[in-house]
Amino acid sequence: MNILFIVGGGALLLVIAYFTYGKFITKNVFELNDANVVPSVAMEDGVDYVPTDAKYLAGQHFSAIAAAGPVTGPIIAGIAFGWIPTLIWILVGTILIGGVHDMGSLVTSIRHKATGIADTMKEYVSKRVWILFNIFIFFTLVMLIVAFTDITTSSFVNTIALADGSSIGGGATATSSILYLILPVIMGFLLKFTRLKLSVATIIFLPLVGVAIWVGQYIPFNLQEVLGLNSPQDAQKIWNVIIIAYCFIAGIVPVWALLQPRGHLGGYFLYATLLVSFIGILFGGFQTQYPGFTTAFGSDEFWRPMFPMLFITVACGACSGFHSLVSTGTTSKQLAKESDAKPIGYGMMLAEAVVALIALSTVMMLPKGDALLSQSPNFIYANGLGSFMGLLGISKAFGISFGLMAFTTFVYDTLDVCTRLGRYIFQELTNMRGWSGRIISALLIGGIPLVLMSINLTDPSGAPIAVWSLFWKTFGASNQLLAALALIGITVWLQRTAQNAKAWLATFIPAVFMLVMSIWALIRTFASYTFINGIFVMPAGTNAVVPGLCLLYLILAIWVVFECTPALVKNARRSTLVIEPIG
Repeated sequence: MNILFIVGGGALLLVIAYFTYGKFITKNVFELNDANVVPSVAMEDGVDYVPTDAKYLAGQHFSAIAAAGPVTGPIIAGIAFGWIPTLIWILVGTILIGGVHDMGSLVTSIRHKATGIADTMKEYVSKRVWILFNIFIFFTLVMLIVAFTDITTSSFVNTIALADGSSIGGGATATSSILYLILPVIMGFLLKFTRLKLSVATIIFLPLVGVAIWVGQYIPFNLQEVLGLNSPQDAQKIWNVIIIAYCFIAGIVPVWALLQPRGHLGGYFLYATLLVSFIGILFGGFQTQYPGFTTAFGSDEFWRPMFPMLFITVACGACSGFHSLVSTGTTSKQLAKESDAKPIGYGMMLAEAVVALIALSTVMMLPKGDALLSQSPNFIYANGLGSFMGLLGISKAFGISFGLMAFTTFVYDTLDVCTRLGRYIFQELTNMRGWSGRIISALLIGGIPLVLMSINLTDPSGAPIAVWSLFWKTFGASNQLLAALALIGITVWLQRTAQNAKAWLATFIPAVFMLVMSIWALIRTFASYTFINGIFVMPAGTNAVVPGLCLLYLILAIWVVFECTPALVKNARRSTLVIEPIG
């Protein structure tokens, strides 16, 4: 079957959902009303609270949420379970759960002076829930940093063999990545201390990113050879340290010095990859070769069963708790009017599903048993982009380099936001202010992932395994749990404020589903390490890391649900209240 029909049909369904279900939740659930004064207007300060035109804010929001998650998750799930169940979950999950979660988080925040979901729970449930929820968020960010850092550095030490006998990746990607991180720093200082306009800076520095990709192929920086290390794995551990050091710097320096210019250039990367992918899918005539279903339950014992592992593996490709942090952390402070919450909150999640469909297509075009399928998802994604770019007359080597750099750029987007958010949460919980608080909290949010990545981890059978692949399940489950808990917070708010007495069901039912699947996945992962031949055995040493984290997430999640249940039950019997606008 032509991939165009699958991806195109999925995209068409998402468009229909925007104008149907999106309209329903806009009117009947969140009751958007432009007469309500939003925080960006009521609290405008020219710094954080700035009313922003929807078309600009949508791009900023999309760039922040559509990072490496909707690429990695669908590729892993597609390989494990086949492209059909992965495709179905991306579409159904995005329309009924992910989009509702993102829009609900955004609307809840603007109705509470642009505060986070944790603060909403504090207001409607208790301060204890606020503390628990923030701790849960902090450790979810830790898992995200671990998974994305390790998968990125794998492309600095591993390579893809091309048909002509050459290879791409490894030191070439490392060189391009280093050059790419230097460029936005220079751009940021020029924008800050000279009269250089952003438009001119973009015209100058965007082509230089292309030059960085091209140069990397000819000046590869092979850390293993430079330091005389014994193996690529040793080099990857050092790269992990370097990336975490970058996270530390990104988490404490002013946003103009790195985050804003890097995010600006990264946004163009995202749009370029989408454009290239659309051209490839539209005109390439690529056919599905990978099976729609692998086996009845998954591709191997490590991923079984499909329920619940499919849902936490796709992760950001269908629903992401991380999006609630973006929606309430920055986007809600810039929303110009309530009606913009539909295109930005719901619409951009549907757009992210398109990114997930494109990522899934890079698996669909490969035959089962292809050697590339044993590589990490960033190589599979880069290979797909290389094939798409070949239609434009661009060499496969440059196309793959472009794909690897695009993936790496998406990861930097995520790492930047995670480090800064983790620092904010730690400082809020401990009340540590000033530079000492910044440094200690940034060291902590980076130090924990560094410790986890330095451990030689094994799977339940004791076999060594890549850190990213092991922690992806833990991250996926915690991220989906975060989405479920956010949906519970939105539900409590809707019960107390919505004029439609049944509006809360639109968020409560998805919350229950995600809660069940995530807890089920965590319990299964915990059991795979602790029940050997039907006998409970507490793992020792490194094997205790994953079950220990699973247990931590389970305790926090169940505790939050336990605290929220009385409020949910009580509010279900509430009388109709009228929403009071801000201002």
